[in-house]
Amino acid sequence: MRNYSICALLILVIVLSCFGAGFFVTRTREYSREETSAPTTEVETETVTEPQLVINQNDVEPVTVSAREEFYLVSETGYLLVFAQDQSTICLYTHIPITEFPEKEQEKLRAGMWFSSMMEIFHYLESYTS
Repeated sequence: MRNYSICALLILVIVLSCFGAGFFVTRTREYSREETSAPTTEVETETVTEPQLVINQNDVEPVTVSAREEFYLVSETGYLLVFAQDQSTICLYTHIPITEFPEKEQEKLRAGMWFSSMMEIFHYLESYTS
């Protein structure tokens, strides 16, 4: 019986010394980080004062955005994709798994949901993923 109590006491001493050493190491790292904090860096930016012209300006055609542009959010292969109004052009790969949504919303996303703007999609996704 005496051997068991000596072994238990020895294990307790070893465990406490390991915790003490770990505490000491983390404390010294925190103090060294505070002392050697990185100096603030300034990023230089370039300001353009001249108007920028397109070289092939005659060949550039303005893109007209329809007033009624809609987007289709749907789950494919377990991840959410955003399609354009034609439902064949992929506008955005979200890389968000459908499993992050409640079961009721998963059913809606499998069927597909229409949104009138990309901002509405972002707000919807943010409300469930954050």
